[in-house]
Amino acid sequence: MNLVDRAKNILLQPKSEWQVISAEPHTVQDLYTGYVMILAAIPAVASFIGYSLIGVSSFMGSYRWPITSGIAHMILQYVLNLGWVYVLALIIDALAPNFGGEKNFMQALKVSAFSPTAMWLAGIFSIIPLLGILGILGLYSLYLLYTGLPVLMKTPPEKAMGFTVVVIVIAIVLGIVVGALSALVVPGPMRGF
Repeated sequence: MNLVDRAKNILLQPKSEWQVISAEPHTVQDLYTGYVMILAAIPAVASFIGYSLIGVSSFMGSYRWPITSGIAHMILQYVLNLGWVYVLALIIDALAPNFGGEKNFMQALKVSAFSPTAMWLAGIFSIIPLLGILGILGLYSLYLLYTGLPVLMKTPPEKAMGFTVVVIVIAIVLGIVVGALSALVVPGPMRGF
């Protein structure tokens, strides 16, 4: 699997790319080392560069996170996002039968590994904090999830929207937990460290 071609295809022609992904044999290791670990690093590294090295400027002055806080945040954000992909796959797999789909952990892991592609790539905008708002382009990942779930989990089309909404709500909750853990564990400039 070529990482650049896969990312381009999943973004530009998701419906046909999900068909290709569905038929591919993958292992947890090759999904992580060949795709997830690389793309999940983009927002973590970009936010470190943006907030610790470049900083934020406004009419009130400029501010940068201390390097040690930035490094700790980057590492924790990266590790928690890797875990988020796996936990989301477990949830997708567990919920699939409730929406007429098939239980298949590897297919669920493919969905949770490839659907956040837009979100991870949009994380590059954090390199310049004022452009961080463009990270909203990562919402396209929701569409990728919607198009991938029925194909990989064999969910009937009429139940795909409900399945997607439930998975999105759970993914948001997981994201909030990841963010809260990151804020609690990593000493941050906003917490007086």
